[in-house]
Amino acid sequence: MADELTPENPEETEEPIKQRKNGLYPGVSDELAESMQSGWADTELRDLEPVPQAAETAARRAALSARFPGERLVIPAGNLKTRSNDTEYAFRASVEYAYLTGNQTEDGVLVLEPAASGGHTATLYLLPRSDRENGEFWLSGQGELWVGRRHSLTEAEKLYGIPASDVRELADALREATGPVRVVRGYDAGVEAALTDKVTAERDEELRVFLSEARLVKDAFEIGELQKAVDSTVRGFEDVVKVLDKAEATSERYIEGTFFLRARVEGNDVGYGTIAAAGPHACTLHWVRNDGPVRSGDLLLLDAGVETHTYYTADVTRTLPINGRFSALQKKIYDAVYDAQEAGIAAVQPGAKYRDFHGAAQRVLTERLVEWGLVEGPVERVLELGLQRRWTLHGTGHMLGMDVHDCAAARTETYVEGVLEPGMVLTVEPGLYFQADDLTVPEEYRGVGVRIEDDILVTESGNRNLSDGLPRRSDEVETWMASLKG
Repeated sequence: MADELTPENPEETEEPIKQRKNGLYPGVSDELAESMQSGWADTELRDLEPVPQAAETAARRAALSARFPGERLVIPAGNLKTRSNDTEYAFRASVEYAYLTGNQTEDGVLVLEPAASGGHTATLYLLPRSDRENGEFWLSGQGELWVGRRHSLTEAEKLYGIPASDVRELADALREATGPVRVVRGYDAGVEAALTDKVTAERDEELRVFLSEARLVKDAFEIGELQKAVDSTVRGFEDVVKVLDKAEATSERYIEGTFFLRARVEGNDVGYGTIAAAGPHACTLHWVRNDGPVRSGDLLLLDAGVETHTYYTADVTRTLPINGRFSALQKKIYDAVYDAQEAGIAAVQPGAKYRDFHGAAQRVLTERLVEWGLVEGPVERVLELGLQRRWTLHGTGHMLGMDVHDCAAARTETYVEGVLEPGMVLTVEPGLYFQADDLTVPEEYRGVGVRIEDDILVTESGNRNLSDGLPRRSDEVETWMASLKG
């Protein structure tokens, strides 16, 4: 990784450029500075089209404006976060900001100001292209020649359909703002500091909750992006099956890396840390260390999702026999989870209670646990006391969208206690997990974990499994794996 150069007299520039200690060049000569200021072609992009979701983001801003009339609304993208010393984590804009703008650049802020005629006037505050007069574009670690070209403010206006201004002027404007203000907290400390005497935690939370609940029902663009994410995820699972022999020779990391390649080639990233859990690691719900052995005869629980360039993520799980064939016990446990998932998916219907699919899946799993003699019935008693949870552990699903656990700030009465509507997308993911040290079950069960997860769209007439491109039934899984390994 290269060293940034530093100017001889940074205090003389319009905005001092941070110097790196121990840089190899002591400064910049006047002659070099003059040379770097000239001789560059005009690279302004003049034939830009709006981003594909521009109409949807405009409608979302309109709904936000209608909910909070007469109030200034401030939604930041967030800032870069240091990973180590002078390297940063890959930036991901706040979901609220990306949802309302389609923009994904660091330091951006959307401001909706009340208009005298009613409604709001939206302004997108962004960093303009890095300055060529003061040398920022080649001297700063965040300059254009170091990290790439930013869009000009004019270009941004064309892309996002929102007037754009220099974000470096925003803090002063916010300090001088009058009237009621709300801000989405937790992303930009500088913006929050500028508003510290103008906002309250309670009012800001109402804004965050509204933006979370607005995402409960997906529009057509969002459903299309989720399908894209799922389709890439299906191909990522196929990639993994094809290299299981290489994973056996190395570790779970080979599986993680194989899926990550698909995510980076076809999308933005993985939507969450890939769970590549082989053998008893499958009993750890969020096993993301992925440093264990992959052994023939064991199961692989792969929970992974591709995130699209617009931040919509899939969330799919399959539990696969590493050698391509389930043992009798593995199949018995797998088929129980499959039957539970079938019951859960069938319960996903418009007008049904959100909780219904969880209850349906848990009942099937409980019936099997009683049938196998692992817990004393009757089934109703077990469900009432929650005794099945020793082996089922988690809820049967969650909303899905720009966050893998989407709409998390929504009120309980509109989410968990709510009713399903067409356009909602949720996961259905029952599981059974028999810990390696669980002395309450026969030895052959110990260390076996199974989860099956699909992404389900609520439709007008029922539901659609967005991830049905991946086999689920045990015999179909074996046939599919054999065809890929063939």
